[in-house]
Amino acid sequence: VQLQASGGGLVQAGGSLRLSCAASGFTFSGYYIYWYRQAPGKRRELVASITSGDSTNYADSVKGRFTISRDNHKNTMYLQMNSLKPEDTAVYYCNAGLGAHSHWGQGTLVTVSS
Repeated sequence: VQLQASGGGLVQAGGSLRLSCAASGFTFSGYYIYWYRQAPGKRRELVASITSGDSTNYADSVKGRFTISRDNHKNTMYLQMNSLKPEDTAVYYCNAGLGAHSHWGQGTLVTVSS
């Protein structure tokens, strides 16, 4: 089982990034998918989620700016991040969950400069 996150980097405020997370080793299409983030000195927080039926949910802080999506044919999840703010700076983690099963990616750093 593996989740490989990519797409992080340094971007100016107002810019965009798209994170990807490629999954392998499990039946991706049946899992709920989550993106979390953890800023320095803060707790990990849930940013966005998408169910196996493509229902989405977002933290208030990113609503209207971030979009979560999935491609079950490619076993890949995405997080499109627009209008980035310095407070979005964090390590972003992908997660796939189904019942008692939970798989984590290794995290990708997003830094937003002001």
